[in-house]
Amino acid sequence: MDDLEKPILDAALEVQNFCESQQWRFAFIGALAVIRWGRPRTTKDIDGTLLTQFRDEGKYIDSALAHFKSRVDGADAKEFMWNRRVLLLTASNGVGVDLSLGGLWYEEKIIDHSSTFEFAPGYDLRTCSAEDLIITKSFAARDKDWADVRTILQRQHGKLDLNYVLENLRPLCELKEEPEIVNKLRQMVEQEDRRVI
Repeated sequence: MDDLEKPILDAALEVQNFCESQQWRFAFIGALAVIRWGRPRTTKDIDGTLLTQFRDEGKYIDSALAHFKSRVDGADAKEFMWNRRVLLLTASNGVGVDLSLGGLWYEEKIIDHSSTFEFAPGYDLRTCSAEDLIITKSFAARDKDWADVRTILQRQHGKLDLNYVLENLRPLCELKEEPEIVNKLRQMVEQEDRRVI
């Protein structure tokens, strides 16, 4: 573990220990999951999904703000987080933490399919599955997300449940009214299959 990774891993472990102490269901997504399933890369913050459903969000926000410093200034921090459904926090070592308040059917699947992975000795962290990471990255559909998807397809080639990916990505893209996302992912899968042959 190099010096750049340790603060990130320390912050992630702090967040995980806190969520577990509250008996909250959660998983890390974003860069930590990409490091697990795709390519090693640097990151300055950590992202996660915290399953709150659509009830008692205030309880989660209050508890998190009692433990972590908010990155939203002023008295409106709680309202901002409630409206945006994201906890913008800072770990005790200064690393930024974004915890989305998950309530959709698919966000519950992300948590259900998550598992722990040893990033380094003493750092067993819960991340989303490779399939769910592909879905969330494809749904976001930014250039950097597609680059991450490509590395996951390459590194996990032959190990992925692509039917699960497509079955869950399709309805999300229909809600977003961007069905072309599914077609782009299919093309990337086909390109990777041809590359391996």
